[in-house]
Amino acid sequence: MSAVVRRPVAFVTAIALFVEAVGIVVVNGILATVVKNQDMSLAGLEPAAMSNGTWVMGGVFGLYLLLCGLALLLTGIRDRAPGRIGRIALITCAVVHGVLGALTVGLVGWAAFACLMVVLGLIVLTLVAYGPEDEAGRPADDAEPSAPATA
Repeated sequence: MSAVVRRPVAFVTAIALFVEAVGIVVVNGILATVVKNQDMSLAGLEPAAMSNGTWVMGGVFGLYLLLCGLALLLTGIRDRAPGRIGRIALITCAVVHGVLGALTVGLVGWAAFACLMVVLGLIVLTLVAYGPEDEAGRPADDAEPSAPATA
């Protein structure tokens, strides 16, 4: 895949992850507020503890999505494949999107599933577009062909 296509895909994916990170934090903030305002406990757990846990979960997951988006943004700016840690983070981000997409169909609906699958597809497309490189730093498919074998 040429740089003309893969750089914009990396940028669009980064923007999608940034928007998703903000959305996750906002949704978890709403959930934390609702849990804190209720006057019930779950198996003896105080509403304040559940509310704080929801805030922490939303913040950690939002930070994770921001870091994945930053890795994609740097990938698009540099036009180089992400490093080992960045690639692992993006692969885990793709797996999380796949699992959440499967759960979202029944809980939220097909529209949310479609959004998650679009982001999943963008992450996978970016990972494939910035595939393995040879020793000279060129994509593996652009490497010079080896000499034909003689029999």
